[in-house]
Amino acid sequence: MNRERIKLKKVLFIATVVQKHIMTFHLPFLKWFQENGYETHVCAANDFETKSDCIIPYCDKYIDLPFERNPLKLNNFFVYKHLKDIISENNYEIIHCHTPVGGAIGRLAAKQKKNKKTRVIYTAHGFHFYTGAPYINWLLYYPIERWLSNYTDTLITINNEDFQRAKKFNPKQLEYVPGVGIDLQKLRDVHVDIMKKREKVGISQDSKVILSVGELNDNKNHEVVIRALANINTKNVKYIICGKGPLDNYLKDLCFKLNVDDQVIFMGYRDDIVEMCKISDIFIFPSYREGLSVSLMEAMATGLPIICSNIRGNIDLVDDDKGGILLDPRDDKGFGNAICRLIESEDLIKKFGEYNSNKVNLFSKDMIFEKMSEIYKI
Repeated sequence: MNRERIKLKKVLFIATVVQKHIMTFHLPFLKWFQENGYETHVCAANDFETKSDCIIPYCDKYIDLPFERNPLKLNNFFVYKHLKDIISENNYEIIHCHTPVGGAIGRLAAKQKKNKKTRVIYTAHGFHFYTGAPYINWLLYYPIERWLSNYTDTLITINNEDFQRAKKFNPKQLEYVPGVGIDLQKLRDVHVDIMKKREKVGISQDSKVILSVGELNDNKNHEVVIRALANINTKNVKYIICGKGPLDNYLKDLCFKLNVDDQVIFMGYRDDIVEMCKISDIFIFPSYREGLSVSLMEAMATGLPIICSNIRGNIDLVDDDKGGILLDPRDDKGFGNAICRLIESEDLIKKFGEYNSNKVNLFSKDMIFEKMSEIYKI
C-alpha cells in the first residue's frame, strides 16, 4: 500500500545544520524510521554552498530553519518560535534533538507545544563542559544542560565521561550509546592501489605517511603536529592534512617558518578519507575536544596505529600502548617522540593497527543500530 495513503507516525530530527550533521550522521536512522512506518521530518539550517544541493535522503519533509551556532544570536529566537508552531501542527511520536543549539531550542520548543505522548530524545555529541574545558564553558553550558534535562525523556551520551557526568542530571532515562556507528564492512571492502594513489597525491613509496582529518581550526590542533615535525627533523615523513578551515593560511605560513613546508601536504576537503587511510602508516589526532570521533574510528577500522590527545572520547576508542599513544594535546615534543617511536618500528605499527582493527568492532553500525532501535521502541 502506498505510504502516502496511510496515516503514518511522525518523527522529527532537529539539528543546527544539514550537510555537516544530518547528512553526515543520521541518514541511516532516517531510513530506519521510514522502514518502520514513520513519516520523517527534518528541521535544520541549509549549510550547502549551493542551496539546491540540499536534498536529504529518507526525509519526507524538510524545514529549513536558520539555526545559529552562537546561542545568543537573534535568529535562534525566531527559530524557537517557528519550531513551536511546527511541533504544535504535527503529532510527533518522537522528537530527536542533536547539536547543542539544536538540542536546546528543540527541547524548549517541545516543552511548550508537544503532545503529551511525544517522546523527546536528545543525543549529546560531546558536552561543551568537559575535563579541562574553559571555565566559561562550565558557567554557560553546564547549568543549561542540567536544567534542560528535566524536559528530556531520553538523554543519550556517546562517551563515558559525559555519561558519568549526566548521572547528576534529571532526564527520565539516561543511555550510553557509543557514537553513531560505522559501517565496518563497507570500510574494509574499499580497495586501493597504494602505489598509484600515493603517486597521485605526490608521495614517494618510501615515505612514512602520517594522516590527520579535521577542520583547520584551533580545536583540531594541527599546529602541534607541525611543530613536532620541526622538532624531529625527519625528512622522509610526510604529513597529510585533510580538511579546510579558518587557519588554512596560518598553518601554511607556520610550515614555511619552521621549514617543514616540503613535508606537510594540505589536501583540503576530501571525500576519499578511507582511501587516504589505506595509503598512510599512522593516524594522528591531536584535538583539544571531541565527543566520539568518526574519523578516528575509520582510521582504526583500516588498521592504522593512532597517536592522539589524551582527552574525552579519544580515550574511549584508543587504548594507550595497545592501539596507540595518548598525549597531552600541547606536548609537541611528546608527539614528535611518538612519531619517531612508530616510524622506527614496523612491528609496533602492525601490532597497534591489528589491535585497533579488533577494538573498533565495539563501535560498528550494527551494534549501534541494535541499541538505538531498542531506545526508539520503548
